[in-house]
Amino acid sequence: MRQLLEFIPIALFFIVYQLDGETMSLGSWSYTVDGIFTATAVLIAATALQFVVGSLLARHVEKRALWTFLAVLVFGGATLLLRDETFIQWKPTIFNWALALAFILFRFVGERTLMERTLGTQLHLPRAVWLRLNALWVGNFLIVGALNLYVAYSYSEATWVSYKLYSAIGFTLLLTVLTALLISPHLKDDGEGPEARVASDDA
Repeated sequence: MRQLLEFIPIALFFIVYQLDGETMSLGSWSYTVDGIFTATAVLIAATALQFVVGSLLARHVEKRALWTFLAVLVFGGATLLLRDETFIQWKPTIFNWALALAFILFRFVGERTLMERTLGTQLHLPRAVWLRLNALWVGNFLIVGALNLYVAYSYSEATWVSYKLYSAIGFTLLLTVLTALLISPHLKDDGEGPEARVASDDA
């Protein structure tokens, strides 16, 4: 359920973008939706609200949520200030490639991968499985980042907005399934089944 809630900002971004040119009125106030710029403003606001509420409920600041919010704020803010959609279009690529770099670096720093450092107290897996998981997630981040740029520069803005929503859901589900397939044989051995959380990095 929590992972589904993390898609709300992206879904709102998609919905608002579809209202491009529509005028909303409330009494004497009216506003005309300005395509990707209004959608980006909504994305920033929704991500900020999600971060604050999530932190209050968890009673601590999650680093992943913090970095997601900061990335949306920086790239979304640049898009609004400079009236240039390029920044928000590059955000998923830079964010995913930064995650890939972090996973690669931690692979060679110390004795544990980044995922093992995060979930090592909940999951007891052989070293080889942690390494395969690390490679899987690095591959996911690299592919997601590359495909985002391909769609952004090869297709229309509207197509990219749709791709942003559907790819975020699709890749997250695929990564969850592949991660579960790698972990499940070892969970049966331990008799434990804590859920591994997938980082939804495409807000």
